[in-house]
Amino acid sequence: MMAWRARNQHAATCRSRSAPVVARRKDSRVRKSGVAESLGESRGEGLLQRVLYEGKTVVAKYPLLALPMARLRGHGVVLAPDTHIVIEGYPRSGNSFAVAAFGQAQPEPVRIAEHTHAPGHVIAATRAGVPALVLIRDPADACIELVIAKAYLTLRQALRGYVRFYGPLLRHRDRFVVGIFSEVITNFGAVMERVNRRYGTTFTPFQHTEENVRACFETMEGYWRGRMEPGSLLERKVGRPSEFREQLKAAMRPEYGRPALAGARDRAETMYRTWLRMAADNSG
Repeated sequence: MMAWRARNQHAATCRSRSAPVVARRKDSRVRKSGVAESLGESRGEGLLQRVLYEGKTVVAKYPLLALPMARLRGHGVVLAPDTHIVIEGYPRSGNSFAVAAFGQAQPEPVRIAEHTHAPGHVIAATRAGVPALVLIRDPADACIELVIAKAYLTLRQALRGYVRFYGPLLRHRDRFVVGIFSEVITNFGAVMERVNRRYGTTFTPFQHTEENVRACFETMEGYWRGRMEPGSLLERKVGRPSEFREQLKAAMRPEYGRPALAGARDRAETMYRTWLRMAADNSG
């Protein structure tokens, strides 16, 4: 809790290259592959974590439950009266990079509410009139990476969580800006310009240069390196690109494509296509 409080205080004064970034996860368990064992996880612990995940993703669409729950868990940075913008998305959808890049680009401190991974957080922002940016990534990548990072989850659960995050936000589609992962990681300045047009804000757009991107990756990695030793565990968790994680993802692709997951997979991929159309319609 003390570590989170310190991080939240830093987030309140997020600026330039010292901008703090995300990663609220307290568990250190990982998944070696789609069929391999996780490190140090007992069956009982995994069952409890899965039950808690299901409960969290069910209630996360309700602001009156999601925000107090995030505060209680010390999970992310929650909307407050002095918040400048809310940046949210399903895990592994560019959240860490977006927060780092947004903060780095600003000449003055900004308070970014982020990383609760709850649709209710976005809904609360829209009701409060606070700018909101919602990130989305292909579920084939986002869900596999989440299972790699969180050993106790199954792909079916990750796919369910994906739909539970994005589904409740559809009715609010005209009240936030959408950031597609591929654009976030290649031209985030353009995403920020859409935020400014939508809300009449004057945030300084991120300049997507190699130097600035590298600085964001260093910030992201620095957060995790303060919490674990370099190695495979770090590579599973950190949000910057990782060749090691790409190898794990490739090994899990066959599991993602299993016929037994067809229903859950189709629902998530249909949701993703719906959001792509929605983003295209609102890109002007």
